[in-house]
Amino acid sequence: MAHDRRFRFGAQLHNPLPGLSWTESARRIEDLGFSTLFMPDHFEDQLAPVPALAAAAAATTTLKIGTLVHGNDYRHPIVLAKEAATLDVLSDGRLEFGLGAGWMRTDYIKSGMAYDSPGVRISRMEESIQVIKGLFGPDPVSFDGDHYAVTGLNGLPKPVQPGGPKIVIGGGGPRMLGVAARHADVVALTANLAAGEVGPDAAADAVAERFDAKSARVKEVAGDRYDDLEINVLVMAAMVTDDRDGQAALLAQLFGVEPDEALTVPLAWVGSVEQICESLEERRQRWDISYPCVQGNAVEAVAPIVAKLTGN
Repeated sequence: MAHDRRFRFGAQLHNPLPGLSWTESARRIEDLGFSTLFMPDHFEDQLAPVPALAAAAAATTTLKIGTLVHGNDYRHPIVLAKEAATLDVLSDGRLEFGLGAGWMRTDYIKSGMAYDSPGVRISRMEESIQVIKGLFGPDPVSFDGDHYAVTGLNGLPKPVQPGGPKIVIGGGGPRMLGVAARHADVVALTANLAAGEVGPDAAADAVAERFDAKSARVKEVAGDRYDDLEINVLVMAAMVTDDRDGQAALLAQLFGVEPDEALTVPLAWVGSVEQICESLEERRQRWDISYPCVQGNAVEAVAPIVAKLTGN
């Protein structure tokens, strides 16, 4: 049966919300009606995702937990599969497992890890997702690739969710979008981050017409499985405001477009609650985006939007 693409919403936190502890923050996200608490996976100012998500799950009852996304190069897939399956067990099946190829150049430079070409990192990540999916499954895994070799390993514990947790993979360039279309349950459409930073190249790749091409690429590669995919975006700016035109002018400078085009950038929300709800309906129609994720302090301001659209 095809996915009906009802709205649900994620919230991404690096650290606790202002004035709250981490567990209080998780409960607040749940109380505001968000489906999922996501965390990024970088080396500087954030809590470590695996223990923080375990604590968040212990403090809540229905809130899903996940990463946007684990950097594949930071952990061997056998280690990551065990950590993910353990999170699924400890949360009673509330994990959504996000994996990416690793992109932030400063993570690699400051840690002394080799910053290989995007092609090498993507190849390694695609092998990794195959290993991890195998370890989530019922049988021992043997795998012999260019980057990983696993021999007769039975991944334990097994996830609570039958077949393992939903797999979340983000993509901005054609190859990574293809990997996501083949392997993910949730495809996160992103700007192309090949430059290793969120800079002018990424901003230029975040405009609406670029997302038309990204969506088309996912549909092309996914084929018959496309109808079962959820489409996610990580919202970079969420501004609930009565001064839509003024804020759109600021966004236009950021993305290098005209103000009216800035209002269609899928990674930005700007306007009143009603205006943003209308734009999210339009984006679902155009790109099938039904699972947006907002960040940090924006969660309180957008709560009326979440309440209005969740389940619709």
